Amino acid sequence: MGFFDKIKKALIGETTETTETTETSETVDTPATSDNEGSSTEPVHKANDAAADLSDVETHATVVPTQEPIEPQEPAEDGTTKQASMTPTDTDSTTFVKTQPSVPSAEATATDTAKETVQDKYTKGLSKSRKTFGQRMNELFANFRTVDEDFFEEVEETLIGADVGFDAAMKIADALRQEVKLRNVKKTADVQNVIIEKLVDLYGEAGIDEVNTLNMQPNLTVILFVGVNGVGKTTSIGKLAHQFKAEGKKVLLAAADTFRAGAIDQLVVWGERAGVEVVRGNAGGDPAAVVFDAMERAKAEDADVLLVDTAGRLQNKVNLMNELEKIKRIIQRVDPSAPHEVLLVLDATTGQNAMNQAKQFKETTDVSGLVLTKLDGTAKGGIVLAIRNELRLPVKLVGLGEGIDDLEPFDPNEFVVGLFKGLIKD
Repeated sequence: MGFFDKIKKALIGETTETTETTETSETVDTPATSDNEGSSTEPVHKANDAAADLSDVETHATVVPTQEPIEPQEPAEDGTTKQASMTPTDTDSTTFVKTQPSVPSAEATATDTAKETVQDKYTKGLSKSRKTFGQRMNELFANFRTVDEDFFEEVEETLIGADVGFDAAMKIADALRQEVKLRNVKKTADVQNVIIEKLVDLYGEAGIDEVNTLNMQPNLTVILFVGVNGVGKTTSIGKLAHQFKAEGKKVLLAAADTFRAGAIDQLVVWGERAGVEVVRGNAGGDPAAVVFDAMERAKAEDADVLLVDTAGRLQNKVNLMNELEKIKRIIQRVDPSAPHEVLLVLDATTGQNAMNQAKQFKETTDVSGLVLTKLDGTAKGGIVLAIRNELRLPVKLVGLGEGIDDLEPFDPNEFVVGLFKGLIKD
């Protein structure tokens, strides 16, 4: 039994969404023979393998309370955040910012009592992707009345346009050729069902032995966040900190992005919202020094989780990749088993560009998993299928909304149901 058969009932589901594709009952003629074969290409990978000598890090840490509560606005990731005032300190000193636990508002309490289920979040968050995929299927079948080689080529282009990936599109088209002959498929609805069935089964096969849960430790868990600017690293850290704090864990944040203007203040804002402390240094200071002090503090205070924010870096910038390796060595000086996760944060709205980033980061650093942000704001949810099929990198967390509770652990089953629910025809 394939993965599709296991979740078929959930895929059919009861739905009243207006985004469902309209069922057609048109009949198509299947030619007796179809011998054309698809072609494939190899993706180009760029790799930068760099190493840097480790310098000793000397820091003088102090603990100070936050001067003023910062207005809890969600800052932008592109460097346009308004700078908050900072108390001048020595260039290489590190400050521990103690934030006050946030008091739940009446609105937050009301939200808690009417929380959406996880399946509701996936269904709602993937509505744009589901709607777009349904529209693409409608357009495909509106233009073709015969299942011939032109039709299969159009299927390939449709799937590539849906961001499921080139390799996956070729595999699905080839499998579809065989199934159409084998089943003697003659209705457009049946052809659509076969396309989705093959996509789901391919997705299931690629995910065998994949671990989508975070590698949490019995004592201190250190999670390092990497990625380019503007993808939502700091926002994801703040939301995850909020979740861990709600679970009763002691959480520390390390503001190791000392390069981008406003990045430190942005993390402090999220620290206040989540009610957790932030270890910070000066803008332009040594990020490795901040991380070292954060590790020492986490160990001394028996923290459960340390989340490390790092500067946005392009995978082809050798000096920045060297800096990342230095940060990892500093972490291992305090805890040889850490970091326990290196999470690459990707903006799902960028589609294939996110795929290319993942390929290149995988070549240059030890990425253990992915965080996909802004899935609710994109029609490119199919990128998850491409990542799983081509990279074998597990998605660990997904952003399904703008709220502080809308960063969800990735559930492969809920994702595929959310992506295709209501598109299967009886």
